[in-house]
Amino acid sequence: MQRLNKYLAHAGVGSRRHCDKLIAAGRVKVDGVRVTEMGLKIDPAAHQIAVDDQPVKAEKLVYWAVNKPVGHLCTNHDPAGRPRAVDLLPHVEQRVYTVGRLDEGSDGLLLMTNDGDLAMGLTHPRYGVPKTYYALVAGRPTDEDLQKLLDGVWLSDGKVKAKSAKRFKTQGTGTWLRVVLTEGKNREIRRMLAKQGHKVMRLKRVAIGPVKLDKLPKGKARRISEDELKDLKAFVAKSQEKIAAARARASGGRPPPE
Repeated sequence: MQRLNKYLAHAGVGSRRHCDKLIAAGRVKVDGVRVTEMGLKIDPAAHQIAVDDQPVKAEKLVYWAVNKPVGHLCTNHDPAGRPRAVDLLPHVEQRVYTVGRLDEGSDGLLLMTNDGDLAMGLTHPRYGVPKTYYALVAGRPTDEDLQKLLDGVWLSDGKVKAKSAKRFKTQGTGTWLRVVLTEGKNREIRRMLAKQGHKVMRLKRVAIGPVKLDKLPKGKARRISEDELKDLKAFVAKSQEKIAAARARASGGRPPPE
């Protein structure tokens, strides 16, 4: 037996969080019966599962790295018909989706997969997967400005901080920064630097954990290597172990409830 949301995620429908929303909205049926119970367990071999009346079948898990150009959206559905990151993978048969997001005005590395479990582990802030960005900002950020990024900046949705922030070259009146984040709030770097008075003129993501953009051409994709995938999964697993250990210590050594 398997939880319905986990089965849907493994089938490439979306992340577990997205699948929970589909279940809650009554868009999922088991043997023709609409279900809304989050924790429902099913037998994939015995039950027929459908989303929006479309049968769901387990897919082979695939993992791709994409160099997203500016102007492409990180969504699988856009009523306006604008370019999407998924459009860069027309040769991929599986229903893949982006792991996290890059805003429309940013470019660089995206991971795309139909593995909902790994996607959740890579995007949830509690797992702290480092994401490396190059940001071209207006002006000359001072040491004090960079230290503020490390100490934390208050935004409308809470306090955020960078794991690392360094200058590495100038360009005209602007400065290129290398910034590493372990969170994933909307337009986080742009808002953090705007608070310091430095507008971001270009933002490019160059690495997610062990996966690097390197020389992947803009608009192109490559399969994530076995070693990269192994390292990604190991990072998530190690973070999960640390969180579980911290919870055990907080509860006096008692195992967390099922």
